[in-house]
Amino acid sequence: MASSAQASPISRQVPMDRKRLLLIGVAALLVGSFSSSFVYRSLQARNARPVPGVAVVVAARDLVPGDSLSERDLKLVTYPGGSLPDRVLHSASNAVKRSVLLPVAKGQFVTADTLGIDGEKQSLEHLIPAGMRAAAVSVDDVTSVAGFVRPGSLVDVLVTGQAPETHRLQSATVLQRVRVLAMGTQMEGEPAKDVRQAHVVTLLLTPEDAERLSFAGQEGRIQLVIRNPFDGSAEKRSPVNSLEGPLPTRKQIKVKYVPAPTPSEHEIELWHGGHSERVKVKD
Repeated sequence: MASSAQASPISRQVPMDRKRLLLIGVAALLVGSFSSSFVYRSLQARNARPVPGVAVVVAARDLVPGDSLSERDLKLVTYPGGSLPDRVLHSASNAVKRSVLLPVAKGQFVTADTLGIDGEKQSLEHLIPAGMRAAAVSVDDVTSVAGFVRPGSLVDVLVTGQAPETHRLQSATVLQRVRVLAMGTQMEGEPAKDVRQAHVVTLLLTPEDAERLSFAGQEGRIQLVIRNPFDGSAEKRSPVNSLEGPLPTRKQIKVKYVPAPTPSEHEIELWHGGHSERVKVKD
């Protein structure tokens, strides 16, 4: 009886320990769920927080070189500050009455590099972007493609003259995808004029291409070839000196070196009086 009486409190303690462990487990689950929910809501709130935007100027329509901008040509939009191009404009007033130097598609950023100086009246130098040059060439009805070359056209420049090595007549493409700034006195962006009688075309070139054009003008006759403005290819072509096609590529003739044969030797016997002498002789 005594032993059974002593075992009774222990048997009652075991279920109580299990209840405590169960309560501790439930409390831990509740704390973990609450913590996870709190962290998740914090991350959601952080991601939903709007990124600060910056007001920038974009084109409200397609802008072409020579245009003098007005308020209706521009639009102010908000973009994230970390993804903007260099020298972008943040106020339309900084672009109004300035001339366009480079094409800007509708919705694209308007930057200071795409615009000329202030003022409605523009001259040719206002159409020349930084680092570029304007060079003039003389043309006639044939070399200007019967007058179809217009300001804004893209052309290739060909030169026909004597080849320096063979002195044969040849034609070569010296420049490709060159933009026409002006035809006669009509500049790009101005109202259309009758330029069929114009004898001077002004081209937009890099300094290196301007030197090539000047050299080509001294070497032969220059002709312009109109190309599609959407054709971005720039093939490297060989000069043509006949109706058959381009000049054949010169093949270098390799001469194999053959060493000279080693001369052979033999002996002869020479007699002088009563005695002889052997002498070696080479062939």
